[in-house]
Amino acid sequence: MAINMSENQITLEIIKALKETRRFHFQSIISELQPYDIARIFEGLPVKHHPRFLLYMTPEQIAELIQELEQQHQARVLSLLGIEKSGEVLDLMDNDDIAALLEGMSAERMEELLSGMKLEESRIVKSIMKYPPETAGRLMTNRFVWIPQHYTVRDTVEKIKSFAEYSETINYLYVINENKELVGVVSYRDLILANENEKIQDIMYSRVIAVAADTDQEEVARLIERYDFLAIPVVEKGQLVGIVTFDDIIDVVISEANEDIEKLSASGRAIDFDTKPLVAAYRRLPWLILLLFIGIVSGTIISGFEETLSQAVALAFFMPMIAGMTGNTGTQSLAVVVRGLINRDLDKRLVTKLVFRELSVGIIIGVTCGILIAVIAYVWQGSFILGLVVGTSLIITLIIGTLAGTIIPLVLYKLNVDPAVASGPLITTLNDILSLFIYFGLATIFITKLT
Repeated sequence: MAINMSENQITLEIIKALKETRRFHFQSIISELQPYDIARIFEGLPVKHHPRFLLYMTPEQIAELIQELEQQHQARVLSLLGIEKSGEVLDLMDNDDIAALLEGMSAERMEELLSGMKLEESRIVKSIMKYPPETAGRLMTNRFVWIPQHYTVRDTVEKIKSFAEYSETINYLYVINENKELVGVVSYRDLILANENEKIQDIMYSRVIAVAADTDQEEVARLIERYDFLAIPVVEKGQLVGIVTFDDIIDVVISEANEDIEKLSASGRAIDFDTKPLVAAYRRLPWLILLLFIGIVSGTIISGFEETLSQAVALAFFMPMIAGMTGNTGTQSLAVVVRGLINRDLDKRLVTKLVFRELSVGIIIGVTCGILIAVIAYVWQGSFILGLVVGTSLIITLIIGTLAGTIIPLVLYKLNVDPAVASGPLITTLNDILSLFIYFGLATIFITKLT
């Protein structure tokens, strides 16, 4: 029924079913929807319909719903459910998602919700929350199938059947020894093609790529991307403690990308469409105030060359262009470096190659733009010397701007500082200072010719 209806029609139909207390009709609608779509509809409903909406859903459906909701809506759902029903729902959720859900809550509220869960499930969630944020341990889930190495293929298939609904993924089966140490991995495909009497240890891959529980989530994402994994095992002292699945890594990649964009633009953390004006302004102001004071240096440079400027007023026409072009090239190089550092491991050879490549790019761009603007300045003002000053200044500043946008983030990376903090506005401001100094410095040298 819901397939041929628009989202607005579905929402209206759900509201109608809730008002008329038609539970079966309500179920017939949402059973055809994806959890994400149900979550968006729930968030858009008038608050008065939320209690009955949840009442008409099964615990399994509520568990899927919570995992798709924004954090404030998750807290509201749990408060509407009550402790007993919340515990039942949380038991059905992936433990890594529960850990993320509880992270922002008070200790009292967290303990209250955990007390409603099954003892074993709450124990696992608590163990996950002991790991630092943004690590493999915090991302991992315990919902996977592990196989003792002495199992046969037939034993393994029987276990898969028993745990199919419990497991988050059965694409890989992880093999352990008697000490619960990870010793191999078997793909579902290999299992199907094997003879049912074969031992798992005879068909498994013993070279397993795994991550430690304290591995940074960006490194986990890099490994999954590099090897095209759907999941990666997490070990602690050699023992298998969980797996990180592809869907969690997608969330990590989006989160890290948003974080880097915020740093590159110096717009502050956690600003989205719903952020209030005062909060957004508060989060942006520190960077902008810093850049404001750095920018004052540009004004000081100009005032220092006031006599040069007064003798050759035409210099003022090209001043914004010189500063703007330098900042633009620096920001472009910064973006290239930050993006490259996500996918590549740094070594001396790669750094040298990158710096020389960007130096070559800066020279090509600088010479091309410098000659072009020199011709324009000469035709416009009829002064060969003015064209020479403007063109030469642009060549030098574009080369410097390109190198600054390359070297600064690389240096920060080597110092274990996030290179994205070398934000676009910061590099632009620094390049403005350098470009103006070079521009007016050259103009001062040729001032007698310009006047």
